Amino acid sequence: MRHLVFLFFVLSIWTVSAQNSEDFVINTKKNDSITIVDNDYREDQFYVSVTYNLLGNKPDNVSQNGFSSGFHFGFIRDMPLNKKRNVGLGIGIGLSSNSYNQTLLISEMDIGYDYSVIEDVAFSKNKFTTYLVEFPIELRWRTSTAKEFDFWRIYSGIKLGYVFYNTSKFRGSPNDVSLSNISDLNRFQYGLSLSAGYSNVNFYLYYALNTIFDSNVQVSGSGEQVDMNTIKIGLIFYIL
Repeated sequence: MRHLVFLFFVLSIWTVSAQNSEDFVINTKKNDSITIVDNDYREDQFYVSVTYNLLGNKPDNVSQNGFSSGFHFGFIRDMPLNKKRNVGLGIGIGLSSNSYNQTLLISEMDIGYDYSVIEDVAFSKNKFTTYLVEFPIELRWRTSTAKEFDFWRIYSGIKLGYVFYNTSKFRGSPNDVSLSNISDLNRFQYGLSLSAGYSNVNFYLYYALNTIFDSNVQVSGSGEQVDMNTIKIGLIFYIL
């Protein structure tokens, strides 16, 4: 975890330094005022996002309860694709934490794990959490100019993720259950992303194209396959 955070900040510092080293054009205006305009500007951005995490394709009788949250931050390097610089390609790196409060209990067995639906059992918490390093790739359209920093944007693309750590916690009867690094979770996650809005605050949507768990995971008793995927809805904040 410490190595990933260190790598993220080194990359961020390098990209910001590269952006600041761009050549500037100096134009003389009326009354001898001078305006510095970067005609080769990039929309390199730090981002912070808060999401509500939904589970799609839930097995029968499995439901979400409580608030399932996601927290995401990272840096995106912008590469304009046209002379006007209102269309670009964004490639970045970030970290993500996602919790899912629901009624599918994960227990460790002698061989593997057991997945059962919580029914008629008193409990105060049942959730699993994933921690990922993510790589967003975006096709970016915006109304920005070399002088305009508040603008409309639509960024769409794909986000690749690697789950480097996960946990599962159950608090209830008859016994509490705490697990970590469950091997049945798909390490690699990928999905479609969309952010749109004006200025720093934007709407954000992510839809996973693969399942959270491996294809061999089944609900105990019914044999139903656990094909749950992630849907994230929230806000994303861009900081130049």
